[in-house]
Amino acid sequence: MKYFKHDTAIIDEGAQIGMDSRVWHWAHICSNAVIGQGVSLGQNVFVGNKVTIGDKCKIQNNVSVYDNVHLEEGVFCGPSMVFTNVYNPRSLVERKDEYRDTLVKKGATLGANCTVVCGIEIGEYAFIGAGTVVNKNVKPYALMVGVPAKQIGWMSEFGEKLDLPLTGNTETRCPHTGACYRLVNNDVHRIS
Repeated sequence: MKYFKHDTAIIDEGAQIGMDSRVWHWAHICSNAVIGQGVSLGQNVFVGNKVTIGDKCKIQNNVSVYDNVHLEEGVFCGPSMVFTNVYNPRSLVERKDEYRDTLVKKGATLGANCTVVCGIEIGEYAFIGAGTVVNKNVKPYALMVGVPAKQIGWMSEFGEKLDLPLTGNTETRCPHTGACYRLVNNDVHRIS
């Protein structure tokens, strides 16, 4: 076996799990899931059939990654955060053919107990604060908090808050790494 599986974990036949990944206590991986290399799936994590999880993602305890959720490389899912895949669920109405895709781009952080409503895209290196409810697309590098989510700043790839206004045309450096970020037309880009 090229990955670690705890004795209590259930991995359905056909699931693809990359080298050096770790599947911890009571996790359940469905048969058509595709999981990259170096991924950590914490205790009581569920991964649905129509899910892709990129290399080096960390899914903390008690997270369910439902069908039609796709995580690119290096996404962090904090403890007990929530994904949805049906916008208007009802127990008495079958809606499996109405799943909406959710894409979380490279390096994004989804804080503990946040909720991501289906059908949106979260940009590269965005940072969603603990307890936040995200119901709209999120720009790359955006720092989002609240219910519903509101942008309050920008974050570096290292996870440090950048000294940038929400709008305008300016640049700054990450206080930890010194990497340079430029704000142009209300979008942030790393330039060095």
